[in-house]
Amino acid sequence: MDTANRKLTTVFSADVQGFSRLMEVDEEGTFATLKTYRDAMSRLIASHNGRVVNTWGDGVIAEFPSVVAAVRAAVDVQNELATHNAGRPDGTRMFFRIGINLGDVIVDGTDIYGDGVNIAARLQSEAQPGGILISNTVYDQVRNKMSVGFEFLGNLAVKNIDEAIPSYAVRIGAPVAAPVQFGSQPAGAAPGLPRPGAQSAARPWFSVAGIRIDRKFATLLVISAGLVGINLASSSQVFWARWPLLVIAVVAGLSWARRTSQVDRAQATTGVIAVALVAINMFTWQGQFWAVWPLLVLAFVAGLRWAMRRSA
Repeated sequence: MDTANRKLTTVFSADVQGFSRLMEVDEEGTFATLKTYRDAMSRLIASHNGRVVNTWGDGVIAEFPSVVAAVRAAVDVQNELATHNAGRPDGTRMFFRIGINLGDVIVDGTDIYGDGVNIAARLQSEAQPGGILISNTVYDQVRNKMSVGFEFLGNLAVKNIDEAIPSYAVRIGAPVAAPVQFGSQPAGAAPGLPRPGAQSAARPWFSVAGIRIDRKFATLLVISAGLVGINLASSSQVFWARWPLLVIAVVAGLSWARRTSQVDRAQATTGVIAVALVAINMFTWQGQFWAVWPLLVLAFVAGLRWAMRRSA
């Protein structure tokens, strides 16, 4: 009996969120948009040495010899498609969901089959519109090699596979909707995975009139408004609320700098500190701009770091 040809590969699975609804609204326009977006996706996959294996309906299956290249391609795809969507009316925007898995597959000509493909497809089906969901086998390979963030979502059940798959969302910016955690991580999970309870089950955002608002930011905003209200209600001649407001702004800024993937995090942190120093100088103004000296030190350190990275 012939033995099936197998290989280890990184499987990339993508499809469109709400494709049937879009087709009902505008069949020809949706098809034209799908073709444009899928052409862009194919180009980016090829630029990262990937290969489109199959396309059907609104879906795409691709494979990559490199796990890092697959995730980079997915990030590039979502960023480019987000740019396309930004110029379109809300009702015609097309969001792809992407799932990525590193696994063993059966090779039949140019096609691939097996659990490795099924897991990628399952991850894709649970990803958020415009989002990327990866398995733990992918996470283990990329967690220290990319400047994006990762959030453990729990264990994802996959049909015909006994053990649930630990899954992670790739954080490349504000998602269209918040991810849903599938469950907690069991004892004895693979090394490097977060412990049970390490991630909060609460969504980090809520929606008001369709606008996504970060819960932490909203909390700080409410506290700030309360402080200003107390200051004004006390009929004080001194606006003392500026100091706690500055502290809140610095905390929010440092939190953003720690999580951002759009700019260098160290430079973002330096920028937040620099703004805070200028604000303190202005609040305590006595005719001298003393903040120029720590700003020069920060600029020197940032320039030295940039030069060292360029030389590296």
